[in-house]
Formats: sequence, C-alpha cells, structure tokens
Amino acid sequence: MQNRDYDVVLYGASGFTGKQTVEYFARHLKPDELRWAIAGRNRQKLEAVKAEIGNSVKDIEVLVADSNDQSAVDAMVSRTRVMLTTVGPYALYGTSIVDACVRLKTHYVDITGETPWVKDLIIRYHDQAAADGTRIIPFCGFDSVPSDLGAYLVARHIQNQLGSQCREVKAYFQISGGLNGGTMATVFNMIEAGQAERAKDVFLLNPDAEHSSEEIARNQDPQFPQYDPDVAAWAGPFFMSQINTRVVRRSSALYEQWQATYGPDFRYQEHMKFGGLLGGVQAAGMTAGTVMFNLALQTPLRQFMKPLLPQPGDGPSEKTMNEGWFLCDLVGVASDGRKVKGLIRDQGDPGNRATVKFLCESALSLALNFDELPGAPQRGGILTPATALGDVLAERLRKTGMVIEIG
Repeated sequence: MQNRDYDVVLYGASGFTGKQTVEYFARHLKPDELRWAIAGRNRQKLEAVKAEIGNSVKDIEVLVADSNDQSAVDAMVSRTRVMLTTVGPYALYGTSIVDACVRLKTHYVDITGETPWVKDLIIRYHDQAAADGTRIIPFCGFDSVPSDLGAYLVARHIQNQLGSQCREVKAYFQISGGLNGGTMATVFNMIEAGQAERAKDVFLLNPDAEHSSEEIARNQDPQFPQYDPDVAAWAGPFFMSQINTRVVRRSSALYEQWQATYGPDFRYQEHMKFGGLLGGVQAAGMTAGTVMFNLALQTPLRQFMKPLLPQPGDGPSEKTMNEGWFLCDLVGVASDGRKVKGLIRDQGDPGNRATVKFLCESALSLALNFDELPGAPQRGGILTPATALGDVLAERLRKTGMVIEIG
C-alpha cells in the first residue's frame, strides 16, 4: 500500500457535501503534506469544482469512476491508501467501493447513517477486512462521531482517572442548522427499500446476535420526554438516536471482544436537551412533530413531501451553515455510582460543516497518524470511529478548535 499514488481520494467531490471536503483539504493541508486527488463520475463537474476553488487545487488530479462500473472503481481504489466517499444513499452507491477497498486493502471512511446497509457490510466483509488489517469505517460524520467518540472518552476517563468501570453514558444534544438533499434521499431510500423496520433493532450492529429480552427492553430508544436532573433540563427523544446508539453499542461490544471493555453491562442512550422555563413544552412539541413526520413518511403522503424537501445536490445556504452549531452534553456513571460530565461542541451546521470536519479528520487520521491509531497496524474490520480512530481523532478535532472536554 505504501507505493500507491495517493494517500487519500475524495469520491463524490462535485456533490454538495463532497465539494466541502475538497475545500476543507485545500484550506487545512500544507503544500506537499499529503498526496490527494478528487473523484466522481463526471469529469466536467469535477473540473468545475477545481476552477471554483482556485489555485490551491489547480494541480490536484481528477479521477473518473461511476460506482456502477466495478472495474473503474477498482482502478480508482487501487491507487490510494484511503478512500473518502460522500456519495449516498450508500445502499445504492457504496457497496462497490467497500467491496473494492476490502479486496484491495484500502482503508475507507464515509458519512452514512444507514445502519441496515452497514449490517450487511459486517456480514459480508468484516472477517476479511479484520484478517487483512483494513479499516472500513462508516459513520464518520455527525452520524455518529460525537456520540461514539464521546461515549468512548467518558468510559476511558472513568477507568483511567476514577479507577472504576463505566456502567452508563448518556448524551444530550442541542443543534442548530439546515438539511441537505442527500440526507433526505437516504431517508426515502431506506423506507422504500423496506429497511426502516430493520433499523429498529437496538443491537443491529453488535457482533453477537443473542440478547435477552431484559437487555433489549433496557436499551430501547426513548419515546417520551422527561425531566432529567443530571442536566437540569428536559430530555426528549433525539431523531438520530436510532443510528448513534447502535454505533456506540457496536464499539462497546468490539472493545469487549478485544478485552478492553467499557464496563460490564455497559449502556448508552441519548436525547435532545431542552432548557429554560418552556423546556417541557418544547420537548413535547418536538416529540409530537417528529412522530407525525415519521408517520407521514410511511404513507402515500411521502410522494407529496418529496418535492417540498431539499433535493440531492441541494443544501443550506453558506450563512445557515456558518451560523449553525451543535452541543453535546455527556454524563457518565461509574459502577460505584460516581458521575463524570463531558462536553463536545463546535460552531457550524452539524449536518454539513461539522460532518465535513469529522469526515476529513477521520481520513487524515488514517493517512497521517496511522501508527498511532488504536490497535495499529493489525486492527481491521467494519469498525466505528471509536474503535478505529479513538484518541487520535479526538486530538485532531481539538486542534481544529472543536471543544472536547471530559471530566
């Protein structure tokens, strides 16, 4: 792999999110720090991205590959150490790239939130990637880095600083930002492909298939808002928890397999946080609105909703993305009852600015800090941000200005 032409290839670089990854690399990398290229299925659009960004990318090579053309995908993947892709829905456009990465031993990152698709990857590719030390890392965007990295950091803090095991981690999100068309396309595809029901399995991504009815009941997604004294605020269901909790549980289960457990019977759950005097009203309103929206998606109303929502290639304005933000409060509970608090926050729309930062820094962790990664160089498989990147990613994110504080 060391003799390959590139360290990272950015696939989907002419899309709404993909273009932002090109801008991120151009803005944050020093000249000659990294060998990288941009890729997609349309050379003209890729050249237009280069022209728009300007001189900083004028010498960056353009690769052309349609995800439906496996030979073209293989040719592209064979030239790089790390593949970064923003082309979704991944269930439609991602499998050929993962397949090539596993066969050609190329590391991989994406921003999917499609847990049923990732489950299929685990079944099909995990053992081979693990044997070869190839890191296939889905969920490297806002789905699900704050949740996964936050739970990992809190659990390790409890172990290293308190000398105890971690019994539970809870996350409480507050967000402000916009929605892009790629996200909605993914939601519609999951529903129309009949995967929505499968995604409800609370242990969908765990390597072990057997769980007691008590475990399943204890880990069900919250359905109703309630006041939570741990954060002195109302906590309601978080619309992304059906993704993030599954990822954290996979991380916990993998670490347990590697004799580095978070703690016996570890639990993770997350919520939306609503403060102030009207917090309870806001929590109830958001919960009811989310339920109604999800119910509408399951009916013929979905076809009428599609034209009203952002389309693939569309997204929030620059102003909305720049003014957005997210905040994640964390509460960890040690096995002896002591509690640890944490915080992850950053400026920028979580679905776009933060997602691009998470994704790009994940790829750069693989490309520039590989020997420092947990389990390197042997660790491989269908992994998670916490199991594949761990503290290396946390430190890279801190250096970008993201606040990550534990304890």
